[in-house]
This record gives sequence, structure tokens and C-alpha cells, in this order.
Amino acid sequence: MRQHMELGDGCPAQLRRAMQYSLLGPGKRLRPLLVLMAAEACGGTIEAAMPAACAVEMIHAYSLIHDDLPAMDDDDLRRGRPTCHKQFGEATAILAGDGLQALAFEVLARHVRPVEAAVECCRVLAQAAGACQLVGGQADDIAGGLEGSSQGEVEWIHRRKTGALIQASLRLGATVARAGPVRQEALARYGRCLGLAFQITDDLLDVCGQEARVGKRVCKDSERGKVTFPALLGIERSVERAKQLVEEACAALAPLGAAAASLEALARYVLERNR
Repeated sequence: MRQHMELGDGCPAQLRRAMQYSLLGPGKRLRPLLVLMAAEACGGTIEAAMPAACAVEMIHAYSLIHDDLPAMDDDDLRRGRPTCHKQFGEATAILAGDGLQALAFEVLARHVRPVEAAVECCRVLAQAAGACQLVGGQADDIAGGLEGSSQGEVEWIHRRKTGALIQASLRLGATVARAGPVRQEALARYGRCLGLAFQITDDLLDVCGQEARVGKRVCKDSERGKVTFPALLGIERSVERAKQLVEEACAALAPLGAAAASLEALARYVLERNR
């Protein structure tokens, strides 16, 4: 990751520090792991998939910087540290997010080979990060309240806000490995289930987690009346829904056989995570 953060002389030192702070700080690195695991499950190599893994983490880091801003979710703690705007100021944080977003596509274009795979990776990541997926899901999450929301509507928000980038990570790994349609479809089904399960456990942690472990302020979603699974379904039904989704995700991996063992283990970890 660090090697792709070697920016030119034109990047101001404060902006560089803010970008590195958000990208290289502590975190789960779930999305880059999914890129690498998907590539391996499809017969590819870690080395070939690494640029795509770095690119997806850059998009994720940019999205967190912007989500944390006062005009959005207004958070002051992320991954156990002050959020980017608390550490560097709002203007620098916005620009750091902008810089990471652009850098992600530069890394794909420069380092993914063959060129056809680089083009497809750029398309996949841009679509997942765009107005109909990640950004659109975030917009609906900010605009909506709990009253009158159905389970389907909540799932629709989070399949885009959280799930789109998780699915894109798997598609990037499969693209770099030049996977065939059967493996691509298996990973797509896995990603749809995993993304939603991950969001449900995230919502549960906001209700039941410990701030020191989670690394961000807890109970903030319920305080704001945001649409969450525990608020809609209750804790017990949310846990059951997450378990169901993980089982469906693991079942979807059947066409990949033993090569998908790490992906199955990661899905089961989602149910046990405490941060």
C-alpha cells in the first residue's frame, strides 16, 4: 500500500500527511483482502492483484473521510483515532478524500495488466463508487429516517452503501485473475450476501459494541434515528438474518471448491467480529 502512496513534488506536505493518515492507519483491510482472496480462488496471484487491492482501499478510505465530515455523519473518531477532519481540518480532509479517489484509478491504470484488465477494473470500481451505488446509498442513508421504512428498503440502502464496494472487491480480484463466468457469478452471489451481513453486524456493534474495540463512537446511529437493522428488526432477528446471509454466502462458493476456503473463513469471521 505504502509504495503506491509515493506522490510527486506537487503534492503539498499537509495534504500528503492527511492522505497517508487515512489510508495507512489501523483498520480491518477487509476489501483489499477480498480482492486478493478472490484472485487466488480464481487461479491468480497476490502480486498481480495487489494494485487492485490498494485501489479499492483508497476508495474506501476516501469514502470514510467524507462520511465522517460534519455535513455528513459528523464523527470525531475512526479506527480508534481522530477522524481526518479533526486531525487536519475540514478543507484538508475533503481534499485528502478527493486525492485518494483520483489516485485509486491512477494505480489501476498504471499497474494492472494486461491493459484490458486495467480498463475493466476501472469500470468496475467507478461504477461501485458512483451515484447509483456507494454514493447513492450514502445519500439515501442520510436523507431517510426509520419511520415507515421496510426491511427491503433498508437492505436496498446498504446493498449500495456498504455492499457495492465489497462486491466490487471480489470482481476486481476475479478480473485480474481472468476468471470465467461461473466463478464470476459465484463470487457475485457471495459478495451480495457478505456485504449485507457485514452491514448488519456493523449495526449490531453500534448498539452492543464497546467503543474501545469498535474504534468509533457507538450508539450514534440510534441517537440520530437512522435506519439500522437492530432498530427495524430487533437485535435477535438481526443476528439471525446475519447468520442466514453468511450461510448463503458460503454456499455460493461451491463452484470454486477448496480454492475458496479463505473466503468462507472470512465470511464466518464476520459474525464473530468485535470491531
